[in-house]
Amino acid sequence: MSTAATRPLRQPVASNRQLGIAWVLLCLSLAVHVTDEALTGFLSVYNPTVIGLRDKLGFWPMPTFGFREWLTGLIVGFLILLALSPLVFHGSRWMRPLFYFFAIIMLLNGLGHTTGTILGHTLTSIRFPRPMPGFYSSPLILAASIYALVQLRRTHQQPTA
Repeated sequence: MSTAATRPLRQPVASNRQLGIAWVLLCLSLAVHVTDEALTGFLSVYNPTVIGLRDKLGFWPMPTFGFREWLTGLIVGFLILLALSPLVFHGSRWMRPLFYFFAIIMLLNGLGHTTGTILGHTLTSIRFPRPMPGFYSSPLILAASIYALVQLRRTHQQPTA
């Protein structure tokens, strides 16, 4: 016989487990993607694109980066996202909007690298040899993003804590 003293305070729902797995997979695909970008010279395309957009539009909200600050920021961001994993596994409601945002940004990121590879440029003046830096991990980012969005959609009416 189970009493309140012997029962866990909160039992994770199976859907929370699936969401947690999707979150961790998306985080790990981000780590692979950052590694891909770092090894293939992503900033050599990103920084000139940001500068080109500023010149063309007069303002562009994205900053330019040095390699060390860019990589450090991404590693810290990755660690923070990974540290949030227990909240996803436990079904925290406030994590769902953050998870949607993360998955959509990563989906757009993967599509951007794929499109850049197809076109061979970001702006017409910013050309690069194909594939675009960061392209090799784009299929992984796309798959993890789509899986995350499917899991979020599948569990949208599931009870969460």
